[in-house]
Amino acid sequence: MSRGFPILFITATRIGDAVLSSGLIKRLIDEIPDARFTIVAGPDAAPLFANVPGLDRVIAFEKSKSGSHWFELWRQVRRTKWGLVVDLRGSGISRFLTTRRRAIHRKSATPTHKVLEAARTLRIEEDPAPPHIFTSPDVEAYADELTQGAGPILAMAPAANWIGKTWPVERFSQVAMNLLHGYGPLAGGRLMVLGGPGDDALARSLKDSAGRRFINLAGKVDVLTAYACLKRARLFIGNDSGAMHLSAAAGTPTIGLFGPSDERLYAPWGEHARVVRGPRSFEAIRAVDPGFGQALCHMMDLPVKTVVTAANDLLKATEPRDA
Repeated sequence: MSRGFPILFITATRIGDAVLSSGLIKRLIDEIPDARFTIVAGPDAAPLFANVPGLDRVIAFEKSKSGSHWFELWRQVRRTKWGLVVDLRGSGISRFLTTRRRAIHRKSATPTHKVLEAARTLRIEEDPAPPHIFTSPDVEAYADELTQGAGPILAMAPAANWIGKTWPVERFSQVAMNLLHGYGPLAGGRLMVLGGPGDDALARSLKDSAGRRFINLAGKVDVLTAYACLKRARLFIGNDSGAMHLSAAAGTPTIGLFGPSDERLYAPWGEHARVVRGPRSFEAIRAVDPGFGQALCHMMDLPVKTVVTAANDLLKATEPRDA
């Protein structure tokens, strides 16, 4: 462990949740110049933090069926005298560690956005820290290489972690055709598709929407590279997913497609981020499927026209002043 002010930062398993709390690290860096970080995150989210300044270690924290994962984590971090332990999982592990200060997450009694919930952990809810992901010059250079070419980029993420909140891929295709062809606002542009290792076939099904002007990143790049590529996109459209939160964190105009997701908690965070849903509210969908265990799509009532209109409106609202 390097000298400085040691901080143990325990964050989420999922990429989206980890992104939403990532601004706390930036805030701590700004306020504690000699901060040194040990960051604990789920295996999928852990790579997000590879380029954090003052990083000593990233621990990929994977749950075990026996429940021994907390003991294993304690075993790895117990010998350090911490300056601060930030526990966004609310586990209370800090009670068994030597630390000057503890900041333990407490779930809100009323529906509260995850960025604000994270801010309360450090008592900065009056000035919440927006999501922030650190990259490196190498990552940025690779993103330049992957996205080089002429024309604006429409980014899409048609996958989600559950069929219930996955908008049909053929509707993504129709939206892309509306925006990229003819007199569309992104005519002559390129389509960039993101997703995980198992989403390549889904991504390739959108290729006809763009022809040769197609960038398929699904399952081909790590999360930091995906984030850097999203910074180069003109617009993002996707289901409620980690990619959606990465896009909003990148500052890209972002449209999140919602159905059985509560936007009060998980709306993409940012000035240029929007939520679009069909006529049914989250509560109306939950009334039909209380446990969200049904293997059916709850996004069928969201029409293509609604998404196209939202995309046109957001593109106009974010048009560069010198355009």
